[in-house]
Amino acid sequence: MTALTIRLPESVHRAIKELAARDGVSVNQFIASAAAEKMASVMTLDYLRNEAAQGRRADFLAVLDKAPNAPPLAGDEPG
Repeated sequence: MTALTIRLPESVHRAIKELAARDGVSVNQFIASAAAEKMASVMTLDYLRNEAAQGRRADFLAVLDKAPNAPPLAGDEPG
């Protein structure tokens, strides 16, 4: 484990303490979990951008051409 010192506005610290208590975890656990969630979010966005950059419009259109030209099923109509 690595120790990290951070400076937080008092209001943020107070809110984190309250939320951690409500979840039944320590402030350290709460912040570690929040950091991990943010990290996963950024990494997912990076992954999706990378995958999108490798896509080819011709391949996309070829898949769309396979879809039948039919009215939407009941419940799928545009709102």
